[in-house]
Amino acid sequence: MTPGKIDPVPTSRSDSPLTSAWPSTAVILPGTGSDADFVDRAFSPSLNASGVRVIAVEPDPRRVVESYRDAMHAATDRSGSILVGGVSIGAAIALQWAAQHPHTTVGVLAALPAWTGAPHDAPAAASARFTAGRLRELGLAAVTAEMTESSPSWLGDELAKSWKSQWPHLPSALDEAADYCALDEAELADLEVPVGIAAAVDDAVHPLTVAQDWATRIPRAALSRLTLDEIGSDPSALGRAALGALADLIQ
Repeated sequence: MTPGKIDPVPTSRSDSPLTSAWPSTAVILPGTGSDADFVDRAFSPSLNASGVRVIAVEPDPRRVVESYRDAMHAATDRSGSILVGGVSIGAAIALQWAAQHPHTTVGVLAALPAWTGAPHDAPAAASARFTAGRLRELGLAAVTAEMTESSPSWLGDELAKSWKSQWPHLPSALDEAADYCALDEAELADLEVPVGIAAAVDDAVHPLTVAQDWATRIPRAALSRLTLDEIGSDPSALGRAALGALADLIQ
């Protein structure tokens, strides 16, 4: 499908984990420095098979959070009740949206959560701040080369593409993400919406302990685990894991 647009989806629900009563639209938000293309490939296969249209949001690096909120507002105005979800910072923003709009958010697909509450020195926040500083100091080409040398090849390829599309505003986007306050412990405990969480057991930037914390504190939450290699081999494994966890809560 085309990121940011609604395309037709299959009418068959024979393999769907969701019921026909679920909303027809899901808004999916990329992680820091990532793009709509990745979350489209990660979430559209399983959601489309469930009869759900996906709006994969292209972040505005000058105003990441507000661009995500604008997309969820527009989808709600158009479709009424929606699913929301995302990766890393996208998952945190989707979760906050659900807390603020429980009557129009049917569920949340939260992949690779990065921290609870204020970011402080969470690995993902520290990485974003460091990378923003390096980008300002050395420029895009040099820092992209550093990143690809130290990352799994699939992740390096993904970020090299999305970073280029967000340049020259990428450093400010990274800083905005690093300062974002996710729901804190009390807010997680008050959440009314069901949440399917997907975590990579070997992801040091998005620790499994954060996903476990969310799953423990949120009243209606389920956690699926996978590995970074599984995501690299098939990005749709991430969406399947999150959707499978959510389906366990609503059937």
